[in-house]
Amino acid sequence: MNLYAQYNDEKLSNLIKLGDHAAFTEIFNRYSALFYNHAYNKLRNEEEARDIVQEVFINLWSRRINLDVTNNLSGYLYTAIRNSIFNLIKHKKVVANYEVIFTQINEQHPVATDYLVREKQFAELIESEIEALPPRMREVFNLRRKEYLSNKEISARMNITESTVADQMKKALRILRFKIGLTILIASILHLLNKP
Repeated sequence: MNLYAQYNDEKLSNLIKLGDHAAFTEIFNRYSALFYNHAYNKLRNEEEARDIVQEVFINLWSRRINLDVTNNLSGYLYTAIRNSIFNLIKHKKVVANYEVIFTQINEQHPVATDYLVREKQFAELIESEIEALPPRMREVFNLRRKEYLSNKEISARMNITESTVADQMKKALRILRFKIGLTILIASILHLLNKP
């Protein structure tokens, strides 16, 4: 008989914090199917739902020492699943919007090699500007924009306050908007000057 199946979530949470793999397995077995169904109902995509559930449980294990979820582990996991779903949906909307914009541009103007080169250069410029951010600001930005973590999750991972996360994100966006905006303006002026 599985002894861990008799434990409540609080007891299992305490054992997980101590690195108990069997307790973690019990929590996974207890909640993964429920959260998969919830994610699938929202996303209607098996692979995405599976990935989200796996990522949430990986984060639970990797952050187990610093997490205080003993009072409401199921609530914590549900919130993490919900946030991951929202972040993925937001990301998909952004990608879809870019696809619409690029499709419209391509329909209005034939795709030229010059345009593709400029697009690649612009992507490289954005990445270089992100890399030029101060280290902590860059880490906050990448965790938010590439891993789709919430301010609370970033705060827990980096061991800083949520207000510091929000402040670092605002500063990063301000810097990037200014630098990238300035570069686009200069490139547009040069393009107009070079037109026949």
